[in-house]
Amino acid sequence: MNPAKALRPVLRTLAAVLLALLVALLLGGAVALRLLAPRPGEWAAPLRIGTWQTAVSVPAVLRVATAAPFARWLDGRRLRTRWGPVQLQWQPADRSLHLQCAPCRLPASALGSTPLQLQRLQIAVFRDFESVQGLVRADTGVDDGPALQAWFTGRLQDDGLALQLRVPDTPIADAYAVLAPDLPELRQARIGGRLKVQASWQLPAGPLRMQPQLEGFTVQGLGTEAWARASTSCGAPSRLQSRDWLVRAVLAAEDQRFFEHPGYDIRELQAALQANQAEGGVRRGASTLGQQLAKRLVTGDERSATRKLRELLYAVEMEQTLGKARILQLYLDNAPWGAGLCGAEAAARGYFGRSARELAPAQAVWLAAMLHQPDAEARAWMRSGGIALERAGWVAGNLRGGTRERERRAVQGALRDMGPPPSAPGRLLSSSG
Repeated sequence: MNPAKALRPVLRTLAAVLLALLVALLLGGAVALRLLAPRPGEWAAPLRIGTWQTAVSVPAVLRVATAAPFARWLDGRRLRTRWGPVQLQWQPADRSLHLQCAPCRLPASALGSTPLQLQRLQIAVFRDFESVQGLVRADTGVDDGPALQAWFTGRLQDDGLALQLRVPDTPIADAYAVLAPDLPELRQARIGGRLKVQASWQLPAGPLRMQPQLEGFTVQGLGTEAWARASTSCGAPSRLQSRDWLVRAVLAAEDQRFFEHPGYDIRELQAALQANQAEGGVRRGASTLGQQLAKRLVTGDERSATRKLRELLYAVEMEQTLGKARILQLYLDNAPWGAGLCGAEAAARGYFGRSARELAPAQAVWLAAMLHQPDAEARAWMRSGGIALERAGWVAGNLRGGTRERERRAVQGALRDMGPPPSAPGRLLSSSG
């Protein structure tokens, strides 16, 4: 018998089986895609397979992923994601889906472009009809080590997921060990106090509203007490007093609750998080003068959440070792003012040819207004001869210390008449080119 003829029926059968499987896969994929296709107005997300891309309904994906038949298929799967490797586990006893990402990169665009690096992030999801609840836990990768966890509940709807989150009472030291384990300060700092958080989040596009509470926050061991006798590298100290115009203007521009907060401003932090989340990046700062001073003296300008956490440690300790008056003096004597100038005295003499204590109100307000981006404002001022009136007017409107409305209007009027820096030396003018 001809072997080729004998193989033909087998090959035809195999081809028919393969074709049937292919058709079944295609039909199954088509059915799945149809089931997962978003309806008009429904919360949708992109799905990419190679170069092919479509949109799927997020509520439908969540319903399918937490349904027992499909969740059993997910059990033991390992996915590669942009956040890190994710291990899936289904527990039929309580019908819960567990995800573990280790190590994991957690985006924190509202605090900076660099994501937080977590050793391990675990999420447990329980779904009962349209209700979702579960636990998010981040830890150091050691089972009995420090952990930061949040309980969440939510209601799954076609247009999104309304979540309520709660971080229970937790030692602040544990939060630092989890969120920033590589900070050099953790080797020497003794961190006291506890935190808890209430939050709500309307996914996908709603704001994340957080209500953090910190109690008994203390820091020791960073050595900031030595700064009580430190001298500035920016030249002569300004020796400004609280009633001087530049002091009042700087507080209006950079830290309006300076004398009220303990080194961090929870209200300003909440407002900044909401504004930055809406913008998708860092558009509004929430740093106190103490945190800005720590950036100037220790941490540098990196835009990251870990830098913010470092600054917070120094700011809290400075409140305890230096006090408000010394922090304010150090800030004024070390702040950058653009065009290579730093310190209030050097800025006042470099731009206006007079001592910082002798500045006119409008001059003081404009120097304070420059602090949010000093190099850019200095270049624009020297290039155009005019100042950013909107920013300066906002600072003038926030002046405190007995300033009456009539005085504020006088300052704003003087700002409109301000021209180029009257005494800027040639090196400053050439640096603006």
